Amino acid sequence: MKKLVVLGGGESGVGTAVLGKKQGYHVFVSDLSEISEKYKKVLLHHAIDFEEKQHSQDKIFEADLVMKSPGIPDKVKLIQDLKHKDIPVISEIEFAGKYTDATIVGITGSNGKTTTTLLTYHLLKNGGLDVGIGGNIGDSFAKQVAEKSFENYVLELSSFQLDGVEDFNSHIAMITNITPDHLDRYDYDFSKYIASKFRIAKNQTKDDFLIYDADDKVITDWLQNHPVASTLVPFSMNKELEYGAFLKDNNIIIRLNEEEYIMNTSYLTIKGKHNTKNAMASMLASKLLQVRNSAITESMSSFEGAEHRLEKVLKVEGVSYINDSKATNVNATFYALECMDNPTVWIVGGVDKGNDYNDLLPLVREKVKAIVCLGLDNQKIIDTFQNVVDIIVETAGAEEAVKVSHKLAVKNDVVLLSPACASFDLFENYEDRGRQFKEAVRGL
Repeated sequence: MKKLVVLGGGESGVGTAVLGKKQGYHVFVSDLSEISEKYKKVLLHHAIDFEEKQHSQDKIFEADLVMKSPGIPDKVKLIQDLKHKDIPVISEIEFAGKYTDATIVGITGSNGKTTTTLLTYHLLKNGGLDVGIGGNIGDSFAKQVAEKSFENYVLELSSFQLDGVEDFNSHIAMITNITPDHLDRYDYDFSKYIASKFRIAKNQTKDDFLIYDADDKVITDWLQNHPVASTLVPFSMNKELEYGAFLKDNNIIIRLNEEEYIMNTSYLTIKGKHNTKNAMASMLASKLLQVRNSAITESMSSFEGAEHRLEKVLKVEGVSYINDSKATNVNATFYALECMDNPTVWIVGGVDKGNDYNDLLPLVREKVKAIVCLGLDNQKIIDTFQNVVDIIVETAGAEEAVKVSHKLAVKNDVVLLSPACASFDLFENYEDRGRQFKEAVRGL
């Protein structure tokens, strides 16, 4: 019996363990941290062997195959040792992909991938397709392959998940955009990060499709120098295209295979230029999978958006509070600030992944009346913006940040949580940060 070792007892790890057991592997799950009760129950229910708070190397090195969770960097000594012993180390996506014949829509990018994944899923499901959603969002892809076997999957794929891909393929791949992010995992080399994103097209053939932002110079330059085998399906806000999607006079126009479909942007429930792009990408995928035009238009006007992504929380004394906790990099915050039409109190900060805040200066100058820092080390933020914004206040948690913002804001202002940073200094993750923010707002 072949041995599968799963490193990490979270959503992707436990899902892989369940699928591995079903496929006849002897499975062992190992986690350096404590495994949460929710996941322990699943492992016990399936009689899967596991350990926590340690990695027993003797057991791990007996593996025929290792699946590592996306949070574990390749540079870790244990992973390097496994590779030296020629034990294959793959991702959950790679493992689960071997056991499904489903049509896969894989979505990656530095920003917009969660919204685009949710929107594509919404369009396909309402269009009558049998479809599951997974990857970096929702239930583990592997667990769904083990238990549900949908005909189609929409998967949000991070660069970390794509790093572990060898044979996995998306029939429809999407790259929303590429901006510097997570460079600490890529030796601070942007080209390595770009290459990681493009692994989504690595196994595509001429019968597959790559949907991408034709206005993104990083993507178009890379494609010129590294051609892919698949059919290119571009979208653009700036130029008319013979094939793909583009914007003209407030209409999204989609041209595929001699057919033209036009939808006015007034049907979009999600606002901002970046969301128009996310909509174009999702609509292209839906059209390629034969969803009817009427179903697409209807679904667009009923889509609610992602939690923690420009999520309207409450209006208190005429001040709007917006939760954009999912903005963990500068580019995401750029989109958020671009959408603000009223004077804004901006809550920013956390674990900086090598951010360059200079791109935000013009928007901050135009829109931000005060900055409230929410992080353990805010010096870089203060240094960048002290000459642009008169009021900069440091706070030590979500509740304090909200109280200070409440004092600084007046009627018709906006208080925007858009941190541009990871959350691990004060919170468990960006969801925890967003929930604490919302609770604090409701407590005003």
